[in-house]
Amino acid sequence: MFVKINKKVADDLLFFINVAMYYTKFNYSEIRGVGTLAILEKINGFLWGVPGIILLVGTGLFLTFILRGLQFKRLIYAFKLAFGKEKESAGADGDVSNFKALMTTLAGTIGNGNIAGVATAITVGGPGALFWMWLVGLLGMATKYSEALLATKYRVKNERGEYSGGPMYYVEKGLGKKWKPLAVLFALSGVLASFGIGDSVQSNTISEVVTHSFGIPGWIIGLVLAILTAAIIFGGFQRVSTVASIFVPVMAILYIGGSLIIIFLHYDQIIPAFQLIFYHAFNPVSAAGGFTGVVVSEAIRNGMSKGIFSNEAGLGTAALIAGNAKSDHPVKAALVAMTGTFIVTLIVCTMTGLVLIITGFWDPSGGLLSGVAHDTSLDAGALTNAAFASSLGAAGKYIVTFSVIFFGYSTIVGWYVYGEKCLEYLVGLKWVPVYRVVYVIAAYYGAVASLNTVWAFADMANALMMIPNLIALVLLWKVIRAETDDFFLHHYNKEKQKSAGLKAG
Repeated sequence: MFVKINKKVADDLLFFINVAMYYTKFNYSEIRGVGTLAILEKINGFLWGVPGIILLVGTGLFLTFILRGLQFKRLIYAFKLAFGKEKESAGADGDVSNFKALMTTLAGTIGNGNIAGVATAITVGGPGALFWMWLVGLLGMATKYSEALLATKYRVKNERGEYSGGPMYYVEKGLGKKWKPLAVLFALSGVLASFGIGDSVQSNTISEVVTHSFGIPGWIIGLVLAILTAAIIFGGFQRVSTVASIFVPVMAILYIGGSLIIIFLHYDQIIPAFQLIFYHAFNPVSAAGGFTGVVVSEAIRNGMSKGIFSNEAGLGTAALIAGNAKSDHPVKAALVAMTGTFIVTLIVCTMTGLVLIITGFWDPSGGLLSGVAHDTSLDAGALTNAAFASSLGAAGKYIVTFSVIFFGYSTIVGWYVYGEKCLEYLVGLKWVPVYRVVYVIAAYYGAVASLNTVWAFADMANALMMIPNLIALVLLWKVIRAETDDFFLHHYNKEKQKSAGLKAG
């Protein structure tokens, strides 16, 4: 499929890339004569370095401004739509309920980044990294709201009679045919990323954890994952959303419940933990004991980058699901999708961060709890595992182990939907059965192979999803604000009046 690229669009994009490369000192000569992994890591260092963070945070800030802080003012109403007794109106059109759509999105979003990613951010960036993670999450809520709104507004019906939406549709339909190359780039990157970060990388993490904890060989783990994955994804979007609506709440309760037990066991350390978070968000961490010290810039960079990875706001993944939600107005689906970022960053990631800070495992020199035996070789998920075990013993260890399994598997089935939607845009539904078979094979492969290059390639594919999506969000800001104003000036007030009339009656 060849698409004619508008010269002005191409020139503008090339100018942006050259400027970004200049300011980040990207040097082609540094990647000559080196291996694929080294090349990918260099590219990812550029894409996910300062330019990527500025682009994501800047877009979130811009959307927060044009939406007048909607994510703060309408958060309670958004949660009522997602979890309350609010029912879809008779005129609502879509494939699944708002709740199922949200759970399917969370299945793909709540992953091992919420465990290992947060641990890495805090050990490298100090407790202050959690503050910057919160900031990214709050701004990201406006981004995810905007993605879901546009996805619902520009969604289409496919050959099966189901809705399909996402960045590729609002890029092409909202910006016009001349922007189709960006839509194709997003969709192609989405398919490739689904095999990597969404599938094989997750099965690889699950395999490592299960093998370490229970001694089960990787090939058996891969076989079980392949069978379970096939059983769900061959049932299509409806089966995935049904399973997610049951699976996601259970895994969230398991992990959040275990975290809250540890926090309440050390209730006297809650206030000191928050003091550390806010103080070190703006002040460096001094070197002491086994800790090397952290400058404020490291807290900012690690908190923001890991926050972005954990909630996926800006990647456009939530938009791929939002288009299927039953809704009589795009704003309703958008508000529900927005709550996902709050849940992932402000709740799940916060639980991991507080446990690490309160137990002292973020700091090999001792942390808040005296007498804690630290192993300076621990990092990422292993560090979180040790923190849970320090307070809950074997139970804590298994809470993290099973959370890694559940989080990883939910990501596999959630990302399958993302990949299928992207593939459908590129070639229609005829290749979906083949995609399902390859996806199942990738789940097995990930459990038995070393995936360093796959990790790096998936990171690059994610960045190539982000760029077209953010460009569309910024250029379509007038549509986002117009739809938002229309809902809250007309539909929202009518619903309030109707609700008040029912109560009075």
